[in-house]
Amino acid sequence: MRMRQFGRTGIEVSACCPGTMMSGPDGNPDHGACTRIAHRALDGGINFIDTADAHGYGETEQIVGRALTGRRDDVVLATEFNGPMGEGPGRRGGSRRWIMKAIEGSLCRPSSERVAA
Repeated sequence: MRMRQFGRTGIEVSACCPGTMMSGPDGNPDHGACTRIAHRALDGGINFIDTADAHGYGETEQIVGRALTGRRDDVVLATEFNGPMGEGPGRRGGSRRWIMKAIEGSLCRPSSERVAA
């Protein structure tokens, strides 16, 4: 897998970064199949995955969280935060407040086995 430097961070990421928008309710609702796709990408040398809170209102992040169990330290995980997560102007956008809330939500979203698959 071809690798690239991630900005000025010193981190090397795969040139391919699969997005997960089609995992979950907006695409493939089979969590097991989505996990197998993620594992196949990781096994192929991909170490960079993109997701977003607005994809399935967080369900996609839960799928990715479960898929990365035991492998999280090997992956650079990006999450988008701009999409609407509810009604009103305070539930979307690029304000510092919303970015911090989106990051907290992404980090706190359950991804353990107890979440219904």
